[in-house]
Amino acid sequence: MVKSFPFGKAATGDAVTAFQLDSACSVRVRLMDRGATLVAFEGPDRGGDLGDVVLGFDSVEGYESDGAYFGCTVGRYANRIAGGRFTLDGQTHTLPKNNAGNTLHGGAEGFDRRLWRAAPFEQAGPAGPERGVEFSLTSPDGDQGFPGRLEVVVRYTLDDAGALRIEYRATTDKPTHVNLTNHAYFNLTGAGSGSVSDHLLTLYANEYTPTDATLIPTGEAATVAGTPLDFRRAATLGSRLGELQATPAAGYDHNFILAKNRPGELSVAAELACPASGRRLTVRTTQPGLQLYTGNHLGGQRGKGGLPYDSRGGCCLETQHFPDSPNQAQFPSTILRPGDVYREVCEYSLAVG
Repeated sequence: MVKSFPFGKAATGDAVTAFQLDSACSVRVRLMDRGATLVAFEGPDRGGDLGDVVLGFDSVEGYESDGAYFGCTVGRYANRIAGGRFTLDGQTHTLPKNNAGNTLHGGAEGFDRRLWRAAPFEQAGPAGPERGVEFSLTSPDGDQGFPGRLEVVVRYTLDDAGALRIEYRATTDKPTHVNLTNHAYFNLTGAGSGSVSDHLLTLYANEYTPTDATLIPTGEAATVAGTPLDFRRAATLGSRLGELQATPAAGYDHNFILAKNRPGELSVAAELACPASGRRLTVRTTQPGLQLYTGNHLGGQRGKGGLPYDSRGGCCLETQHFPDSPNQAQFPSTILRPGDVYREVCEYSLAVG
């Protein structure tokens, strides 16, 4: 059964609901309708003890007062758009600037701050029974400056093997740009347990997109070879962080170009492993890019159970299209036109080993 329970009140006064999904392998997920957010992702360590591996809060009030996008669905456009503007079919559209003169994660009132409609479900799947929640949202024409009425669906499904699948779907009545992702911060030792610098990351990318001082791509594709961004073989997140400390990103905050066999296919993008707990997270996606962010600007938040979330206390593995694609014609297109359907999938599999 999909369980539901009250999760507090949003700043708008709306009651917020949380949903719990359980699996046969002891992996458990909690979601909330504010921001179509991943609130908790629990799984056993090598000793069988359960731990929550995503950062967040015990009620919606924490999410309302914090701007770190913990676990939420970000859109209409995840990541940055340069100068808060783009031109589409000859018409220029102006967006809110909420990050160093650029638009970040859809603007100041993006999808992360909306109350989504929620529909819990159960279904049969290849690994046994699956349970989930389908969240839907209508974004009106002109929302945060974006053209077109956008109908969005985000569907979370947990199977009995411990895989959390996130399916994104959207349609529009006018040409627009769409780029959706989940902004979970992972700490495989457990949320609030300290730095993720000891976590081992394998990232299946040969190239990344270099940026300017405000983290807007220059338009180039550069090799990861010989840089701190080379995770083609497993390396700890902390082993080369010092080389990036003085850069504009202040650590890892980079978009990687995934080495995929075919565009749009679901394939492994990254693997994150924690030697201390034995937990392993495998990331699969249909998207062409992945943003690695090591929580460089965390600090001062007190999350679940009152535990502190310090800098580098979690890392994001955001599957996505590239930042600033609306202004970079050489990047994979993020244009959605009437009659077409935006479809992308991300899968986070939590296991021991």
